[in-house]
Order: sequence, then structure tokens, then C-alpha cells
Amino acid sequence: MTSTGRPIALTLYGRSWCHLCENMLHALQPLRQVFDFQVTLVDVDSAPELESRFGEWVPVLMMGDVELCHYHLDEPRVRTALAAASGIPPET
Repeated sequence: MTSTGRPIALTLYGRSWCHLCENMLHALQPLRQVFDFQVTLVDVDSAPELESRFGEWVPVLMMGDVELCHYHLDEPRVRTALAAASGIPPET
């Protein structure tokens, strides 16, 4: 949870038929034991500008305007970003 008391907002850009997208969403679940975050799923095929921007890079996990990872979950990077947004000291 952030200092405002609201969950951290993540956005997962993907496609409804994408198995890598499902895998990334599933891989995020264990991090919920430590961090309070919400994931908004955005289907890149729902808008031409999204399809043009992300193309075959999906899934793409973003925190605001920052890309955390694509294709597969980069757990160390996501964990570090969530810790920073939460005010939790990073693991050593």
C-alpha cells in the first residue's frame, strides 16, 4: 500500500488469447502476500493505438509510465518497484 493508503496500480497490457499474459498475471499472485497492488488488464487489441504501441511485445507490465517487464515476469525488478512505491525497504 502506498503512503496514501491506496493499493499500488499496475497495468498489464496483453491479449485475451495470450498464454504468456495469463502466465504473467499468475506469476504476480505470490507478490500479493507482501504488497498491496491492483492490476488493470488492458487488451491491446481493443484500440489501434495500443496494438501499434505494443504489437508483439505483450505481455507488458507497467507501473505508471514505467515498463517493469515484458514477455515474462521480472520478479526482482517488480519486487523492487513495489517496495519503493510501498515504502518497504528492499530485501537484501
